[in-house]
Parts: sequence; structure tokens; C-alpha cells
Amino acid sequence: MIVGGGASGVLAAAHLLRLPGRRFEVTIVEPSEGIGRGLAYSTDDPGHLLNTRAGNMSAFEDDPQHFWRWLAESGHAARARLEGPFSFAPRVLYRSYLCDLVRYWLADGGDGRLRIVRETCTRITETPRGVAATLSSGIVETADRAIVAIGHALTAKHSPYDNAWSSPDELGIADDDDVLILGTGLSMIDNVASLHRRGHRGRIVALSRRALLPRVHAPTSPLQLDTADIPLGTGPAYFLRWLRRTIRWAQTEGRDWREVMDAVRPHASTIWDAMPADGRARFLRHGRTLWDIHRHRMPPEMASLMDEVRASGLLTLVAGRLVERTGENGRCRVAIRRRAGGHESLVVDRIIDCTGVLRRPEADGTGLVGSLLASGTAREDTLGLGLDVAADCALVDRAGLPSRRVFAVGPVTKARFWEITAVPDIRAQARRLATRLADVADAAQAEA
Repeated sequence: MIVGGGASGVLAAAHLLRLPGRRFEVTIVEPSEGIGRGLAYSTDDPGHLLNTRAGNMSAFEDDPQHFWRWLAESGHAARARLEGPFSFAPRVLYRSYLCDLVRYWLADGGDGRLRIVRETCTRITETPRGVAATLSSGIVETADRAIVAIGHALTAKHSPYDNAWSSPDELGIADDDDVLILGTGLSMIDNVASLHRRGHRGRIVALSRRALLPRVHAPTSPLQLDTADIPLGTGPAYFLRWLRRTIRWAQTEGRDWREVMDAVRPHASTIWDAMPADGRARFLRHGRTLWDIHRHRMPPEMASLMDEVRASGLLTLVAGRLVERTGENGRCRVAIRRRAGGHESLVVDRIIDCTGVLRRPEADGTGLVGSLLASGTAREDTLGLGLDVAADCALVDRAGLPSRRVFAVGPVTKARFWEITAVPDIRAQARRLATRLADVADAAQAEA
């Protein structure tokens, strides 16, 4: 059973169902209409693009052009005017791809080994023979193993700010509203793109501590780094100095800094795991922004849009912090402490929270994580990034013991694996977990 039908859940299901010589039966429990949506792919805005080139978005490592081939053969590539694997496809198309990915195993037109249950899972308990999932309707689903794939924790429902993943229409933002966006990352860019597409006329101010935009993707050549090349076990200051030195070396060789970042990517989880605990905390405070803007880049099309809206005066970037918010005649007056010094006061109509997804895991909105924590089936990591999991993705309980029946995949495991938010990372994790669950099933059968 997989709880969560976003990208992580669908990829986990696909890797389980395609294992050679296996006949796993999989149930996905997902409250949304349809699967493949999740946080990343719920948008219907065609201007919201993937932040990874199409050639890197295959669901399968052993078939790297699978997604691009699907785009080309389905006609989506031509209709979206995508010119090759370096293109950045609309995210809504990736949702369609994820749905199509598992249709071979559905009862309608497939072999029936995949079942979709449109419900919210509120509790998972281990039983002597497997797991039991309690759904919001009161129905209890049972299985041999469970995978928690609920994705990112969202902004709390009681937040005073608008949700970054709702459209301007859903939020009721008027064309002449003045909008303050908290954060200058990729979700801010999506929101500005949606507002711009609607012909927004009001002022947009994007506020973050450093007011840095994500860097831009560009064509690169492959660069390989061995684990032995990387200073594992060091603190963030030493690691970032090594990274800068390596980039300078690459540039003297005529290479691009992006090639170094892409070469480090496969080792990111190993680097994070080897970093001392106090070093991880320092990285989150001081190094995460610089890492994110270079590691999680935006498509060239979005960079052009940012240049356009800034040049037109529609968008202003401000480096600083929001220190106070008060109501004023149906609007909001906010006080900003600028990074360079001094204070500024703004009156805006709406505030959108685009500060990211590093929130405490119990904010998942379904109550499932809170239930797992309360029952002792799971525990938070020491930094509050996500659920504590073992190297094989098994949930770690309150006593520090890994579960034999409940596992996790995707962003909910970021405390252990850190770089586990993009498809190239999740698909590798899903493949490893599928292999691990096959081994667990073999062991259980041998014991019986």
C-alpha cells in the first residue's frame, strides 16, 4: 500500500509493478481526483514549467529518454513547441505522463494489479501480519507493507498568508491588487508568471533575506566526480570552499559551474549523511540559500520573463525581513527591515507565502504524520525536517528501531537524504526501495 498519489507515490508504484519476475499488487491511497498531481504537478497553468530538462525527467534510470519519447510520440512535444530533450515542458504534461505511466497495471485496460482508493489516510498501524490503514471514511485497508509518500508539508491552514500553490483565481487576487510575495525562489517565479499571464497591473514585491533569484539552466557537458574526490564528513564551510575551488578549476578547463553542481548531485545524500549534525544545522542557517539557487535552477524561458517583469516595474526584489504585519482598512501594512539597513513600510492587498517547503513534517494537513508520531511508529529527525528513516527507507520508531513493515519515499525522507525533491533523485530511491521490498517479501516467505 502506498499512501500518497503524487510523483513519489506513482514512481514507487511503477518501480514495484515493473520488477521482473514479480507480481506485486499495489494500492495507492490518494484523496485528490486523479494521481500524479501532488504539490509539484497540481497546477493547470501551461506557463508553469518543469525546472529540470525533459531529457532528465524519465521515471526510469535505465531508460533515460522515456519521458522525452512519451512527449514526442504523444504529440505533446509538437503542440508545446518543445525542440528537444533540453526543453522544459509544462508541468501539467508531467502529470499526464505520471498517469499514463501506470495505466498498464490498472483494472481498466491493464492487468488489475494497481488499485486507486480516493480517500485520505489518517492512521497506519502495524499488525502481526502486516499493516492497517485507517481512512477518513472509517474504512480500514490492509496490506503486507506500507509506503508513506505524502510529499511536502504545506503551509498550515491557519496561516495568515495565501498559499503559494493556489492560482490567482483561486485566491481571488484582483488585477490591480498590490501583492507581497515572501520568498524569491522557484514558487515565487511561478506565482509571478501566473499573475503576469492574467495581465496583472498591481505592484508585486518579492521579499527574501538576500533577494537572490535561482540561477538559469544552460546546456552543459557531463562531468564525473568520484566519491573519493569529495570531502565527506566536513562541515559546511569547508565543503563550500571545496565546491568553489572545484568550480574555479572547472572554469579554467573551459567548463561551466553548472557541470560541477550536476556532478555533485548524485553524491548529495552521501554528503549530507556524512556531515556532522551541528554542521547540517549551520548549513540550513547559512548555506542553504546559496546551494538552492545554484542547484535548483530555472528554465531560460522563466529567466526571460523575470527580466521582462523587472524591467517593466511590475516586480521589485527586496532583500530584508518582514518584522511586522498589521491590518489597515482591509489591507495589510507590513514593516520590512532591509538587509542593507533601515526600515520600510508597505501597504499591500495580498501576501503570498513562497518561503519554501522546509516545514515541520506534522504540517502535512492529513493528520497522518501527527498520528505516526503520537503512536511512536515514527519520530522526527533532530532538525525537524522530516521523518527519521533508515538507510533502506524504513520508518524509525520512537525507540530508534527501524520498521519491518512501514517505509517512506520522496520529500518526507529529506531529513535522511536531503536532495530528494526532484524526479531524478526520487526515481533512484523508488528503484532501491522496490528492490528492498522484494527482498523483504522473499525473507518473509522463507520464514513462513
